[in-house]
Amino acid sequence: MICLDHNATTPVLPEVYEAMLPYFTEQWGNPSSSYKFGAKLKTVIETARAQVAELIGAQSRDVIFTSCATESNNAAIQAALKANPGKRHIGTSAVEHSSVLNYCMTLEKEGYRVTYLPVDREGLLKLADLQNAVTDETAVVSLMWANNETGVLFPVKEIAEICRARGVLYHCDAVQAAGKVTIDVSRDSGMQADYLSLTGHKFHAPKGIGALYVRRKSPFSPYLYGGHQERGWRGGTENVALIAGMGKAAEFARKHLPDYEKKVRPMRDALEEGILGYPRPSDGRGAGGEGIPNTELNGHKTQRLANATNITFHGIESEALLILLDQEAICASSGSACLADSDESSHVVNAMKPESAASRQMIRFSLGLENTLEDVDTAVAAVQRAVKALQS
Repeated sequence: MICLDHNATTPVLPEVYEAMLPYFTEQWGNPSSSYKFGAKLKTVIETARAQVAELIGAQSRDVIFTSCATESNNAAIQAALKANPGKRHIGTSAVEHSSVLNYCMTLEKEGYRVTYLPVDREGLLKLADLQNAVTDETAVVSLMWANNETGVLFPVKEIAEICRARGVLYHCDAVQAAGKVTIDVSRDSGMQADYLSLTGHKFHAPKGIGALYVRRKSPFSPYLYGGHQERGWRGGTENVALIAGMGKAAEFARKHLPDYEKKVRPMRDALEEGILGYPRPSDGRGAGGEGIPNTELNGHKTQRLANATNITFHGIESEALLILLDQEAICASSGSACLADSDESSHVVNAMKPESAASRQMIRFSLGLENTLEDVDTAVAAVQRAVKALQS
């Protein structure tokens, strides 16, 4: 099996698995207990909290553990709205993750007004549109760092500056960015987001564990009410094993971040060249590679994550191509894994190219550190065979 769907999820690293094991077996106490057998696990949680905080340049006390990115995203938006009950406007984009979009659509039914900012054909956001959308009635702006389907990067520092200048809270969904680009929310970084969401399974931790950064003095009220866990910010007995795993994975991601792009980008580029064709040399000599006819890149050529490519195969339905690739043990997707059971086309590509059928004829490939150039060669050959079979 060759996995080219790392934006959906990543394998748990052996060292992460080893870090979690003790808390499934011999150290199974409740961290809230008064006796040592359970209470000593508080240290494990705080160590993991520090590891996650270091990945994003934050202070440990500003990180809350959650169950997943969806909870983190919903909790941040809800906290901002509760802090500003008189403000009934939300700013977001048409290409956000479903955990943001569907929550915003639900809030519209409750009387909130939501502006869904458009993107251009390359998936880029215009800052002027954001500036025009923010009003005195805006409670929160929720805009992602990196798109999960195309990898396109939003100008998060500039977004944060606009929000801060207008006195509006800014929530950043950084789920796809973590471990792939440098995230620094420290005071001197310029990235002054009030809330920032993470989830462990995008950088080699297990599923079911996430985190939310809340900037000091930014308003926050619990999304889940219960006990005193997480300093009263999130009730519920902590999943110590998964928290330890996310901490270890965050430590690994921070350590390998300097090499991430150098290793992954060449593989992504080779995959694209095999499908889209090699570009003609700048000196005009040579014809370049042919690639697969009638293919097109979705997303900006350079302003995107190093591991992701989203390609339209004109005239071929996404699901048909994915079925044939699956038969050859190649894992890819037609969009967000969270919407895999939906019959709807990609809302991201549809927002970029609403006039075409590209949203139903695209495949997302996303690579990871464990992939190899041999994997890429195998995948390109499989895609070529599948396309030929579907066109015959």
